[in-house]
Amino acid sequence: MKKTTCTLPHPEILAEITEPLLRWYHAQETERALPWREEVTPYHTWLSEIMLQQTRASAVIPYYHRFLEALPDIKALAACDDELLMKLWQGLGYYSRARNLKKAAIEITAQYDGQMPADFQKLLALPGIGRYTASAIGSIAFGLPLPAVDGNILRVVMRVLACREDIAKDTTKRAAEAALAPHYPEGHEAGALNQAFMDLGATVCLPHGTPHCESCPLARLCLAHDAGCEQELPIKIIKKKRRVEKLTVLVLRQGKNIALHKRPAKGLLAGLWEFPNVSGHLSADEVTKKLNAHGLTPLRVQKLPDAKHIFSHVEWQMQAFRIDLAEPAEPADFTVMEHHDELIWASPQELADIYSIPSAFQYFLPII
Repeated sequence: MKKTTCTLPHPEILAEITEPLLRWYHAQETERALPWREEVTPYHTWLSEIMLQQTRASAVIPYYHRFLEALPDIKALAACDDELLMKLWQGLGYYSRARNLKKAAIEITAQYDGQMPADFQKLLALPGIGRYTASAIGSIAFGLPLPAVDGNILRVVMRVLACREDIAKDTTKRAAEAALAPHYPEGHEAGALNQAFMDLGATVCLPHGTPHCESCPLARLCLAHDAGCEQELPIKIIKKKRRVEKLTVLVLRQGKNIALHKRPAKGLLAGLWEFPNVSGHLSADEVTKKLNAHGLTPLRVQKLPDAKHIFSHVEWQMQAFRIDLAEPAEPADFTVMEHHDELIWASPQELADIYSIPSAFQYFLPII
């Protein structure tokens, strides 16, 4: 029978962690200066939290600045052009995050006049905002006493309590949330406590390698440290193996222009621009025959280095060719081999300024 609830061991210890963790956080606050902490607004907090999902803080900073420069508030985000949105997000990956940002901004503009609601349930109802993000926004921007339970909090809590529950399960996350909630302060310190957990997990209570227990403000309370089993925790059951897909990517050049194809509106990398590609690993001769069959005349076919890109459930193993084509009389009639959609031809400058190329295909951009 599927387990629907979870009880953490020794929950009384959690009452003792707030004071030392906040004291440690405030003592080193300036050492980890992050732009979204300098000018705290609901929009800034929301944007940074979405960008930080699956992305390191150091990598997010330039994207955060560029995004805010183009879209300084929620109403600007709601009204922005989709191509601009995708271009601003290019390189961050998981593009559904950006699409949900705009969807939520449209709802916030329509329902709340462009101001994020200071209410957990209303935040949770917005596209792309789950329990963690709603709690992070609520605590950091509005001072609500909400534990923002992410991987960092779970790792710290599982180690402090020497808990062997599977952190991949929602029941474990909800149990940690319920156990922490009574000990959260209101006001500024609510957000500070969540950020303290984030910083502790990022710099001290590390997920891989040896945690820096000698520098940890919770070491004297930590049951895993006491038992010497820090590196055994937390427990996370490994997901099923990723599906492997083989692709042949075609960097088609017509003079200085590069062929692009728009992916379908639904599915992986929905609505983004890509280099034309076909399933399987084709030889240069097979590529030439395919192009000839669709009215394209290769003048030069050059094999490029192989590349691999990993999504959450799929791994793309890509081989690629750079192909110089003869210029046809009517380039607008050209179609992609498998999709039968028109190609567009973009200049290198347009690639840089207008079209968003997902990370999976950026391995080939330096060649252009």
